[in-house]
Amino acid sequence: MKLSKGVDKMKQFIPLSVPNLNGKELEYVTHAVKTEWVSTGGPYVNEFENKVAEYVKCKGAVSCQNGTSGLHIALQVCGVSKDDEVIVPTLTFIAAVNPVKYIGAEPIFMDCDDSLCMDPDKLLEFCEEQCSFINGRLINNKTKKIIKALIVVHVFGNMANMEKIMEVAEKYNLKVIEDATEAIGTYYTSGKYEGKYAGTIGIIGVYSFNGNKIITTGGGGMIVSDNEELLKKAKHLTTQAKSDELYYTHDEIGYNYRMTNLQAALGLAQLEQLEIFIKTKEENYKLYKERIQDIPGLEILNFKEEIRSNYWFYGLNCSEQYPMNIDEIIKYLSTKDIQTRPIWGLINEQKPYLNNQAFKIEKAKFYLKHIINIPCSSNLTKDDVLYVIECLKEIR
Repeated sequence: MKLSKGVDKMKQFIPLSVPNLNGKELEYVTHAVKTEWVSTGGPYVNEFENKVAEYVKCKGAVSCQNGTSGLHIALQVCGVSKDDEVIVPTLTFIAAVNPVKYIGAEPIFMDCDDSLCMDPDKLLEFCEEQCSFINGRLINNKTKKIIKALIVVHVFGNMANMEKIMEVAEKYNLKVIEDATEAIGTYYTSGKYEGKYAGTIGIIGVYSFNGNKIITTGGGGMIVSDNEELLKKAKHLTTQAKSDELYYTHDEIGYNYRMTNLQAALGLAQLEQLEIFIKTKEENYKLYKERIQDIPGLEILNFKEEIRSNYWFYGLNCSEQYPMNIDEIIKYLSTKDIQTRPIWGLINEQKPYLNNQAFKIEKAKFYLKHIINIPCSSNLTKDDVLYVIECLKEIR
């Protein structure tokens, strides 16, 4: 392996994914401060919830402190309890799975397909061959426990095969919780769920507004659903389960999960720009894809043809034909002031989950060794993209 001398200029640091705060963020947040509505009360919280629900075309939304707390509440309102089991992907961020443990339930890990999302065929195979369906309940033959739900994650702004997954879920009475923390703005453009947004197909969905997401509130998340009873229950639990707010009467264990007015003010300004961000990210994705296809051993992962993706993260697939492995690429690009990262370590291989059941994990292991994420911020310029590409080309 040798390096050409094609890219030796000094370059400003290019981060992986950072916020784009060029809208009315300062105006709205300043207004919240001036009116002294800075905590979990205030008009921006309700407005942000309503605007998110309107954007994704669902009946309602409940704000929360982050995607993790949203998933925790989603599991609880879906009736998952101690000693139940939940089917989850192994190729995702661990925050998608930890809430299962918060409940006292146990995860069962499922492999991914080429979209990096849950493999629906293996999901069906597991349910058919490893479980029994008795009196409307799916029973794990190995543990004898009830499998109540599954969490499907829409990875990098792609979308899982929801037609097949929902068919399996309906057949075996599983409640589908959509972790759409990476996929706000992604929706189907054809098929059974044409026009349906990520997060709105299962019984409940969750978004994240972490600092690296396509829109941000610094932290923060949102629970969405068409089931008004679930939304009411989620609102109750996220606001400390007060049955009487004046006299501080609480009828069950609740949580201090409500989003602050400051966060919501920021989020409202971000949501106003979401479609602009998606357009920019799509253009940068297409530029990456066009130029990188000429580099032997590298390719940009596709987004599904039947969806309009939000293009949150770009996955670079690095084969053995390329002169560097992913660890070497990450280290090399860091010397060029380009931030990249590998995908997450498989969760079933993490210390807290070594004893949990995992079903035929194969493709996830392959992609773990071959995928890195490259800069994808919505304020990434064309010159930034071309610089990253040139740095990848110079390796011979």
